[in-house]
Amino acid sequence: MTALTVQPAPARTYSSLRAAWIPLFALCLAFFVEMVDNTILTIALPTIGRDLGSGTTALQWVTGAYSLTFGGLLLTAGSMADRIGRRRVLLWGLSAFGVISLAVVLVESAGELIALRAALGLAAAAMAPITNSLVFRLFDDQALRMRAMTLMIVVGMSGFILGPVIGGSVLTHVRWEWLLVVNAPIALIAWIGVRIGVAADRPEDLTTDRLDLPGAFFSITTIGLACYTLTSGIEHGWLSLVTLGSAVGALLALAAFVRHERRTAEPMLDLKLFSNGTVRGAAIAQVGTSVAMAGVMFGLILHYQYAYGWSPMKAGLANLPLIVTMILATPISEGLGKRFGHRIACLVGAGLLAGSLAGLSWGVDHGYVAIAASVVVMTVGLRTVMTICAVALVDAMPANRTSIGAALNDTAQEVGTSVGTAVVGTLIAALVTATLPAGTWSSDLVASFFHGERVTYAALAVIVGLVAGAGALTLTDSRSVDEAH
Repeated sequence: MTALTVQPAPARTYSSLRAAWIPLFALCLAFFVEMVDNTILTIALPTIGRDLGSGTTALQWVTGAYSLTFGGLLLTAGSMADRIGRRRVLLWGLSAFGVISLAVVLVESAGELIALRAALGLAAAAMAPITNSLVFRLFDDQALRMRAMTLMIVVGMSGFILGPVIGGSVLTHVRWEWLLVVNAPIALIAWIGVRIGVAADRPEDLTTDRLDLPGAFFSITTIGLACYTLTSGIEHGWLSLVTLGSAVGALLALAAFVRHERRTAEPMLDLKLFSNGTVRGAAIAQVGTSVAMAGVMFGLILHYQYAYGWSPMKAGLANLPLIVTMILATPISEGLGKRFGHRIACLVGAGLLAGSLAGLSWGVDHGYVAIAASVVVMTVGLRTVMTICAVALVDAMPANRTSIGAALNDTAQEVGTSVGTAVVGTLIAALVTATLPAGTWSSDLVASFFHGERVTYAALAVIVGLVAGAGALTLTDSRSVDEAH
C-alpha cells in the first residue's frame, strides 16, 4: 500500500476587509474589551471605595493590578502563542476573561477585587499580542494589513478613551459590578467569531522551540518591577526604600534576562532581532507614541474634571476629537508611508507629536479650542507612527515569531504608557500639589495647575520628540503599506 501524505491546509486569507468582516469584528471586539478594561473602573472608584470600605491605596491597586499583570505577561503570552498556536491561546484568553469577569459578583472586599483585576490582566495579556498577530494572518496584501491594523488601533484606542464615558453612563443605571459582568457576553461573541472566522494554526507556522521558562520568569519580573517602580515612585516617593529596591530589582532581572537569552539555545526573545534596525526602531518609536498619548490622556482628564469642573461624561466627550481624527487620519498616514517610506513618514509623525505637545504647553490656559486643535495634530502624528511601526515591526519578524513581534510592539506601548503617566503624575505633584482637592478649585490653584501643565507638556515635547525621532531614524525607506515583500 502507498502511504498517504496529508498536506497541511492552506491558511485562510481574505481579499478585502468586507470579506473578512467576521474575524475582523471578533478580533476588534477582543481588543476593544481588553482596552476598555484599562480605564472603565476609573470612574467607579469612589463608589467601589464606599461599597467595599477601602482606602485610597487599595483603590489605586484596583486599576494598577490589571496593568501590572497585563504588561508583565505580554512577552510570555506572545512566546506561548508562537509555540502552542495563536488562535488556541486567544480562545483560552477570551474564555478566561469572560469567566473571571463573572466572578466579580462574588467579590466582598478590596483585596478580592484587586486579585480579580490581576487575573483579568493575565487573561488580557493572552489576548492582546495575538489579536494583532492574527490580523496579519488574515491578509496576504500589505495594503489590507495596513488598513486592518489601522482599524484595530482605532477600535483599541477608542476603548481606552471611552472607558470612563461608558462607565459613567452605566453607573447612572446599575451597580458598578456590571462594568465587569458585561465583559462575559462580549468575550463570548468574540470567541465565536474567532472560532468561525480565523483558521487554525498550521504546524509549519509555529516554532518548535521549547518554551523558555527562565526567560519568561526574568521578563515577567523585569516588567512587573519596572511598572511597580513607576507606581511606587508616585505613591511612596522616588527616593523611598521600596521604590529604589524595586528599581534595583528590575535592573538585576533585566541583566539576568539579557544574559540568559544570549546563552540559551532556544530563547524566548532572540536578542539578535534587535540588530535589525526596523525591529529596534519601531519598538523605540512606539514607546515615544505611548508616552505622548498616556501623558496627555492623564493630564487632560485632570484638566477637564478638576480645573474646568466638568463631569466625567463631559470630560470623556471632550476626547472625541482624538477618536474622530484617529479615523479620518488614515489617508494621511498611508499617504506619507507610500510617498516617502517608513523612515520619513515616522519622522514627520514624530515632529507632529513634539509640535503638538509644545502646542498643548501653550494652549492649556487658552481654552478648549486651543487644546482640541493640539490634540488633533497629536493624533495625526500618533496614527502615523503607531500604524507604520506596528506593521513594520511584525512584518520584519520571522513567520513563526509574529506573536512575539506583536507582543514586543504591545510591550513597548505598555512601557511608554507607564512612563507617560508617571512623568505627568510626578511633575503635577511636584509643581502643583500632591493631593488634588475635590470640588471647585480656587483661582490660585487653577493658575498653579496651568503652570504645572505648561512645564509638563514642554518636557514631554522634548522627551517624545527625541525618543520617537531616534526610533524613526533606524527604520528603512520601505513603502510596504502597499507592497508585499
